[in-house]
Amino acid sequence: MAQFRWQLIPPVTPPAIFVEQVRRHCGQSSGQFAAQLLWQRGIQSADRLGGFLSPDCYTPTNPWEFGQEMKWAVQRLGQAMAQKEKVTIWGDFDADGITSTAVLWEGLGQFFPQDRQLTYTIPNRLRESHGLNRPGLERLATQGTKLIVTCDTGSTNLDEIVYAQQLGMDVIVTDHHTLPDDRPEVVAIINPRYFADDHPLFNLSGVAVAFKLVEALYDQYPTVPQQPLEDLLDLVAIGLIADLVTLQGDCRYLAQRGIAQLRTQKDPATATRPGIHALLNLCNRNGDRPTDIGFGIGPRINAISRIKGDASFGVELLTSRDTKVCNQLAAEAETLNSRRKGLQKSVITEIDQRLQNIDLSTTGVVVLTDPQWPTGVLGLAASHVAQTCGRPAILLNTQDGEIAKGSARSVANIDLYALLHSQRHLILGFGGHPFAAGLSLPLDKLPLFIEAVNQQFWQSYGAQISLDPILAVDLQVTVADLGQDLFREFNLLEPYGMGNPAPKLLLENVQVEITDFRNIKDRTGNKVSYLKTSFCVKDYPPKTDGDGQAIQCSGIWWGHHPDELPQNEPLDLVVELDFNTYDRQYEVRLIDFRLHQPQGIAPSQTSANLIDRRSPHAPDQALSPQGHVLRTCPSSWSELRRAYQQAIAAQQPLVLDYHFLPQCPSSLVAELEAQWHGRETAQLSPLSLQKQWDFSHGLASQILVLIQEYGPALNSGSAWPKALVRQIETLIAEEQFQKQYFSQVSLTPELLATVPDKP
Repeated sequence: MAQFRWQLIPPVTPPAIFVEQVRRHCGQSSGQFAAQLLWQRGIQSADRLGGFLSPDCYTPTNPWEFGQEMKWAVQRLGQAMAQKEKVTIWGDFDADGITSTAVLWEGLGQFFPQDRQLTYTIPNRLRESHGLNRPGLERLATQGTKLIVTCDTGSTNLDEIVYAQQLGMDVIVTDHHTLPDDRPEVVAIINPRYFADDHPLFNLSGVAVAFKLVEALYDQYPTVPQQPLEDLLDLVAIGLIADLVTLQGDCRYLAQRGIAQLRTQKDPATATRPGIHALLNLCNRNGDRPTDIGFGIGPRINAISRIKGDASFGVELLTSRDTKVCNQLAAEAETLNSRRKGLQKSVITEIDQRLQNIDLSTTGVVVLTDPQWPTGVLGLAASHVAQTCGRPAILLNTQDGEIAKGSARSVANIDLYALLHSQRHLILGFGGHPFAAGLSLPLDKLPLFIEAVNQQFWQSYGAQISLDPILAVDLQVTVADLGQDLFREFNLLEPYGMGNPAPKLLLENVQVEITDFRNIKDRTGNKVSYLKTSFCVKDYPPKTDGDGQAIQCSGIWWGHHPDELPQNEPLDLVVELDFNTYDRQYEVRLIDFRLHQPQGIAPSQTSANLIDRRSPHAPDQALSPQGHVLRTCPSSWSELRRAYQQAIAAQQPLVLDYHFLPQCPSSLVAELEAQWHGRETAQLSPLSLQKQWDFSHGLASQILVLIQEYGPALNSGSAWPKALVRQIETLIAEEQFQKQYFSQVSLTPELLATVPDKP
């Protein structure tokens, strides 16, 4: 797997007048950090600052900006009202699609009697795909539907739209996904992708587009609606933030207004949506921050279709006013989300093992398949792969035997939709946008698809791809900076999203102390195989404040075991600052870490860039502790070159300070077996195996997977099966052969810069 290459955004010093303008919004804080972040992100004038920080200073875009398409849509809906035609909302099964359906259900419900003239339908995630489908259209035609209004879907369903017309139904599309080459034959298509990418409506998600249609209806027929339009904004904020769209322009404005509306759902005295009130209570959130959606409400709504398939009760959960029903539905959503966490963790653990064998120097798009992977979590797992590898990822379920179906996610500025579109002749169906998509293709076309999509990737993006994905770091701070004042400064930039990410902070020369570790349980007490490591971070060595109290901050690391995090050693951390509503404390969320490396000698253009302590002829400089020290013998060219690139990026010499000591695989396996039988006092993990026997992380993970596969057969305390012993011996012998090669080869900077990734 790739390792992140940290890149600290160059610090800036905004003009004093700008800092003062920001400080006025910061209470007791100086506003310096917030001013620097805002300036770095292009907010550099008083006019833009006001509109960015406060929705009261922003002028939202009129819904009629969609032009003739919006006029046609409103006209056709007016015709349906006059002729009392049956209208059906066709939604999608993710959080954006469910909230889109809910917005149209309530919004159009002001003009059409619900359940009689207005209905809604959402495809089953586990049995159907995104978008319109023929069986569903036939069912609606039989039920008397004359007009279909899609939300968060439909832009690319050209054949299905024609089929709907043949069945006597008109179609209005409201969507935000990438447009087809030709306009579909619909009554109207309201899609912000028709705008220029700097237009304030361009980044609208599906729920925001649906809201704009309702807003236009309210404007056209102002005396009809009984419910205030603003009552829909909490639903809009949930869909916007859960769908991870760029929160700029009207997107940011709607999210800000929506969060203000969402905040009222926490208090029973002001709550108008008992379903949202119950969800906030279950996830212990207040509804006043975007993270309450991103880590609370959003995952629970998404879990409904990921696990259950049928997302229709998600709309009922959001729109019903029956408290008893909503409490039952919210409890079920909570249970489904716990199951989702367990499935997601299981799939990602298996995927991480496979990623050890992927050579990123020759792999542009990571494509992985499995017949057992649950399709409902493949999008989440694909996001993990994309972020881990710095590559687009496509994960497919092949259980059908003839058709592979799954999800894809992208990173950086790589247009995933364009990559898939280039191979549309091999794909049965796909849809999405540049960063996320769903697809299906014939299984027998899979090898050709993998080869072709990788070839297209290298042609389009090869020149800009690094072996190591970049982790952009916004600011360098100290442990003493972490707390209420800094949190309040960062609060000014919320809501975060694409184009305005949560600030990533660099803490240098600190240490951590593990305070808790647990396998998360669901509300029924069952473990869901989702790890949470808690720690406190202090300076190295620790410092105290004026009252003699230790300066420290709490932290959490999701999905990781404590053994993976070195304690009481000098570290550099990349973190995000947050507030834990459950424990009522400020804390950091760990993103990445590395051993602290003091600033060393800047690399010159000579062989001094490589210091080899293995050689008796190494220069005196080799005795210096400074430099990027490689203490573990590499087992591949990629591993060695990665260390060399990191040293160059850090402006330090690469110091080779490892010694190869061949060991008998049989003796290692015997020690491993003995430790396994005593595992009550010695927990096994990849990190513990690395520390004890100098295994690489990949080898350690492979060994643990083998042990786990044999499972109960190893619990009796008897000798391990010979087959298991032979497999582990083979794995160790292969890695030792590689290390022996690299312990003897003569290395130079010129060689490292030019050798292939495999010897």
